[in-house]
Amino acid sequence: MKKIFVCMVFAVMLAALSACGNEVKADREQPAGTENIAVSADMETGTGHDVQEQRSDSNEAESEANAGQILDDTEADLESEEEDAVDTVADSDSEDINEEADHMDNTMKITAGDTTFTATFADNSSAEALKELLAGGPLTIRMSDYADMEKVGPIGTSLPKNDEQITTGAGDIILYQGNSLVIYYDTNAWNFTRIGKINDVTQAELLEAFGDGDVTVTFSLG
Repeated sequence: MKKIFVCMVFAVMLAALSACGNEVKADREQPAGTENIAVSADMETGTGHDVQEQRSDSNEAESEANAGQILDDTEADLESEEEDAVDTVADSDSEDINEEADHMDNTMKITAGDTTFTATFADNSSAEALKELLAGGPLTIRMSDYADMEKVGPIGTSLPKNDEQITTGAGDIILYQGNSLVIYYDTNAWNFTRIGKINDVTQAELLEAFGDGDVTVTFSLG
């Protein structure tokens, strides 16, 4: 009987010790699991915030880069437009200068007394030869009236001829026989070399300037 009692007491003690051991084990395991879950949650939350912050920083950097590129492109466009404007003005000035130079190269002055006319050279070798002659200085000729239709005078040298059948008009400047200049104030039909023409002049204006007798006329480059 005593042995049975002792065995029962021993069994109860073992049961009690086993229960205590399970509680201690449960207490030790529970905080570790909770802590792991909390740490895991914190890590996930922290990573999400970091990713969001990185994306935000990346978007801001991209926006700044785009804004900078737009500003650079705008400045480049403005500089290009300014350069184009400067080039256009320069080209226009150059064209004006060239046109003025061409005009001067293709015109001559004809002076009688106080009156000066502007004439345009013809497009032939005779006119080019007269230009070269006048490039050495003005040419002054004593011209006489002939047949009430022209003034004629010797050049003092010979120029190449380009004769053709023409009908003259007021202001025509003719090379006659290669060694004389003629200024017509009336019509005439013959084989002549037209060397130039006085611009915008009438018969009456020519007669008033040259008169009805001999006249001294100076030819010079315009």
